[in-house]
Amino acid sequence: MSRESETDLPGDAALPGALPEALRAELIAFRRDMHMHPELGNQEFRTTSALKHRLEQAGLTPRVLNTGTGLICDVGTWDGVRPMLALRADIDALPIPDTKTGVPYRSTVANRAHACGHDIHTTAVLGAGLVLAGLDRQGLLPNAVRLIFQPAEEVLPGGAPDAIESGVLDGVGRIIAVHCDPRVDAGLIGLRPGPITSACDRLEISLDGPGGHTARPHLTTDLVTAAAKVVTDVPALLARRVDARSGLAVTWGRIESGHACNVIPQHAELSGTVRCLDLPAWRDAPDLVHAAIDEIATLHHAKSQINYIRGVPPVVNDPVITELLRAAQAARRGSYAIEDTEQSLGGEDFSWYLEQVPGAMARLGVRTPGDPVHYDLHRGDFDADEQAIEVGVELFTAAALIDGNRL
Repeated sequence: MSRESETDLPGDAALPGALPEALRAELIAFRRDMHMHPELGNQEFRTTSALKHRLEQAGLTPRVLNTGTGLICDVGTWDGVRPMLALRADIDALPIPDTKTGVPYRSTVANRAHACGHDIHTTAVLGAGLVLAGLDRQGLLPNAVRLIFQPAEEVLPGGAPDAIESGVLDGVGRIIAVHCDPRVDAGLIGLRPGPITSACDRLEISLDGPGGHTARPHLTTDLVTAAAKVVTDVPALLARRVDARSGLAVTWGRIESGHACNVIPQHAELSGTVRCLDLPAWRDAPDLVHAAIDEIATLHHAKSQINYIRGVPPVVNDPVITELLRAAQAARRGSYAIEDTEQSLGGEDFSWYLEQVPGAMARLGVRTPGDPVHYDLHRGDFDADEQAIEVGVELFTAAALIDGNRL
């Protein structure tokens, strides 16, 4: 049985839309060009222009978002009744150097790299849009599909809220996306109904006291001790105030205070992240964290100022849409090309879309099968097996066709 016609689900006809060899080569070239010219969040002007040009070449009418970067593009004509399926990609890069060696498509921009696979996500959605546009010209697209190329995913609270405000979900009833996973072999996807990522918020704290001599800490606020107690006692206190299954965790990344060994300082600063596996607990997290910090700071006579910066909620995959992704991958590559995946502690602003419409995100395998080196995301030497592009295109196009035929 050919890969294109294979399906585990009764009632799903063989799906058209196999990726032509010329388009496969074009998409790899597009991805490499994007990889060589990474742009940070809300600065993706070159990327936006390249996407707009290629979609217009295909006879489509993309619209740049109100933020000035990123765009949306409908494939097919929406009838105003049946809600569309949206395919979402993120287009920004990271502020880290590209340290790969031996590849011709290394970043040409200092301290900028596509080290999270957004170039793969973007190219897969672009390829799916081009395939679906061809099917639409043949009258084979059962319902309109919206492509969303979103900026600033890496910038808390992400570019998704601005994109939503720009109207990207108008007429959309379901949304799907992929995220590169270097632990999964190229050719495979990982699926999980329910939470698949963690919530991620940022926490910045200032502690103040009158200062003094280290010979007389009893006459002042021992600010360094107060800061140390916040660091150690706040996570422990939270662990006793929320259900342990929620996975609420505060982890510190920075603490600064003082200039001399015999001077008790007047000011200390701490910053870190708050992560949470559970959506209801995430909604309560700011109040819980504020109360715990104030309690510890007051105990040590320090004045606290807390800046709790909302990041992103967990991505909670809708079970029905997760099964749509399972059906799409099975139809293209067989059920053996699907594996279960665990919930990640990383954050993803795709979650903001799921506050509005049901949807699901799949883990897209990007590890070259048999490669003994295990790369990780957000590393300068991260790279992806480009076979993942074709897998992403197939997944998106099959999902659009199955979804449209079932409406």
